[in-house]
Amino acid sequence: MFRLPVFREPLHVGRPNIGDREKLREKIDDALDRRWLSSGPLVRELEERVAALAGTAHAVATCNATVALQLAARATGVQAGAEVIVPSFTWVATPHALDWIGLTPVFCDVDEETAGIDPAHAEKLVGPVTGAILGVHAFGRPCPIDELTELADRHGLPLLFDAAHALGSTHRGRPVGGFGSAEVFSFHATKFINSFEGGALVTDDPRVAERARAMRNFGIGEDREVISSGTNAKMSEASAAMGLVSLERVDALIDQNTRNHRLYEEGLAGLPGISVRGQAPGERANHQYLVIEIDQAAAGVHADQVHTVLERHNVLARRYFHPCCHQLAPYSDRPETHAPLPLPRSEALAERVLALPTGEVIGEEEIDGVCRIIRWAVETGCADGAPSTTD
Repeated sequence: MFRLPVFREPLHVGRPNIGDREKLREKIDDALDRRWLSSGPLVRELEERVAALAGTAHAVATCNATVALQLAARATGVQAGAEVIVPSFTWVATPHALDWIGLTPVFCDVDEETAGIDPAHAEKLVGPVTGAILGVHAFGRPCPIDELTELADRHGLPLLFDAAHALGSTHRGRPVGGFGSAEVFSFHATKFINSFEGGALVTDDPRVAERARAMRNFGIGEDREVISSGTNAKMSEASAAMGLVSLERVDALIDQNTRNHRLYEEGLAGLPGISVRGQAPGERANHQYLVIEIDQAAAGVHADQVHTVLERHNVLARRYFHPCCHQLAPYSDRPETHAPLPLPRSEALAERVLALPTGEVIGEEEIDGVCRIIRWAVETGCADGAPSTTD
């Protein structure tokens, strides 16, 4: 029998949070009145706010996080043709950013508990043309920063972090952002703090910051002379306005995400084979992503089956990050370049995880509905149909 979906309107993963619209309009109007629409005072204010939140001396705002990763590699001296060790369990934008500027991503396996790069495996991948190590704070949980720092220092390599998910999180009580040679945040629309589109490189190294600022503006230095090659990676004033308005609510948004995390844990408690992925014990977490794991052996259903049932009821969950990067073109087409393969822990984790809706547009009623669907899917083995509030 046909049943209407539990949710008439789709529930999205990463639906944008929208700040105070009036304040946003005021800031954009100010920029229009100044007729200064790019790399102006709003961008500088945003950089100051981001650096303060990250606990770093410098922040360099960019038009997106992909180009910020490229600037981080270039500004730390990684040369074209070098290899960069990077986890395969990440969004494909991470290796793409490297590949696009002539660097070779060498894929590393991960620790399944943290979903972060495995330092022991990374050690085995260091070779004569290794130019850097790039860790990813997957789902906002810091990867093994201390071990990677020791490894990078021992081999004299720049250590970079893709911190797209981790703004506001901490490691050993320190804000994510001030580790390694540089870290990169994303302010894409799906992130809990967004600037419509944007990113930022943060660092305590003044030389890296100076190079990155020049490179984002065609290689033009502070004295308006061209000092290096560069690109156009500048952030607009409108994006900075959105970022500033968004940052005003950072604590409230983290509180909302934390409540949602607790509600999902309560709603799925006791369900065989289903667990909500946690964050680092004793650390502040932004809970930007709500991720569950589905152990097929214990639950009796695969993540794909649960995903299908949720989608049928307008819950647009995401299979982050499935397939893994090394299983995607163009990397799977060049196994000799991106070897060694396979990466069993990355592949196993990707088979289990499912990201669910969270954020300011999701509340107790929606979370209860999502949990009921998942509970029904497991208890019935994903039989045809699904529970509904309406026939």
